[in-house]
Amino acid sequence: MIDIAFFFEIIPALLAGLPLTLQLAGSSIVIGFVLALMLALAQQGNHRILVWPIRTFVAVFRGTPLLVQMFLIYYGLGQFRPSLQAMGLWWLFREPYWCAIFALSLNTAAYGSEILRGAIQGVPRGLVETATAFGMSRLLTLRLVVLPLAFRQAIPGYSNEIILMVKGTSLASIITLMEVTGIAQGLISQTYRAVEVFVAAGAIYLTLNFTMISALNALEAWLTPYRVRA
Repeated sequence: MIDIAFFFEIIPALLAGLPLTLQLAGSSIVIGFVLALMLALAQQGNHRILVWPIRTFVAVFRGTPLLVQMFLIYYGLGQFRPSLQAMGLWWLFREPYWCAIFALSLNTAAYGSEILRGAIQGVPRGLVETATAFGMSRLLTLRLVVLPLAFRQAIPGYSNEIILMVKGTSLASIITLMEVTGIAQGLISQTYRAVEVFVAAGAIYLTLNFTMISALNALEAWLTPYRVRA
């Protein structure tokens, strides 16, 4: 049986790690989206010099676990400390916080780039040709026609990626960051009551994800009202 009194007693302690969870998720999602958009746009041309390195990056980060990526960035790059110090980057990779954001951002950028690439390619070519016929430049067509439609089409897929990234922040506890999962592990080591602690942590993640899903559904309904009516 779950001890209800203990369950509610540990909720405030776990919530203390929620700001860090939100910081990791928010920063990685924003940075990852910018990188994903750049990678998706770079793959629209036929420049193999650009396309193949990007596809290699995407294949590596989609084909390996996020846990391994975080370990390699935090622990692996420490072997190259002299080189990183010479380049002035050691301040970034010596901090677990920045290593976690770096790993999470690259991971979501790899997945997000494929979502956005497919959405951009899914824009009807006739609309692009019509915009060109009206005298719009390629940049203007991209900004006013292609990207708005692509973003609307990408919302369902990208919403799933955002939810996965929020849950992925739990792996930051393995590199000593005390977010919700890190605090939960500390409580278990002190109380030996894993069921109540993990159920409470799961409830926090569930509430957070439910809130984000509701917000993303509202955004999708606002951007695509024709689908809601249908």
